[in-house]
Amino acid sequence: MILFGASGHSKVILDLLISNGIQVDLIIDDHPKTHEIMGVAVQKNTISDFDQKVIISIGNNRARKIISERYPFYYQKAIHPTAVISSFSQIGAGTVIMAQAAVNAAAEIGRHCIINTGAVVEHDCKVGDYVHISPNAALAGNVEVGDGAHIGIGASVIQGVRIGKWAVVGAGTVVIKDVPDFATVVGNPGKVIKINESNIQHNEQ
Repeated sequence: MILFGASGHSKVILDLLISNGIQVDLIIDDHPKTHEIMGVAVQKNTISDFDQKVIISIGNNRARKIISERYPFYYQKAIHPTAVISSFSQIGAGTVIMAQAAVNAAAEIGRHCIINTGAVVEHDCKVGDYVHISPNAALAGNVEVGDGAHIGIGASVIQGVRIGKWAVVGAGTVVIKDVPDFATVVGNPGKVIKINESNIQHNEQ
């Protein structure tokens, strides 16, 4: 296994893989700032063999999207042994599910997502690609999350709500109604405080 991205997030994924008895041979990065992480060598990305098994170990949602589209590696998913994953759920390539997270029946999670420590994705949720569900955030049943959205730490989303693509739900926010694409929502109950114009521009490129 190779990790792409020598960041703090790579330490968590490296620990997850070690917990599963999976050896990480190398960490690559387009602009490495260190020579090793937790005993694994870090080097500048020069790999052209796209049959390599890789997980993108970068927390930034847009960066994961760019890298996955630029480098067609054989992307793997990884699940911490303490996570509880329904056998009736679907988990996309490149997605990582951290310790104590729960993904319940008929939930569908896209590619290159992060389901972070203690997060809950309830039954029948549909989570798009490049999404980050932060630690202790909870999605009730039948929630839909668009591509690239970020659900902040400790946020709660009631059943049946739609979170738009590239939206940001602030830490601790309680979402009780749909969130538009590219919006930032904070508070209890959650209110839109801005539309992220830069996300719109990036998405249109």
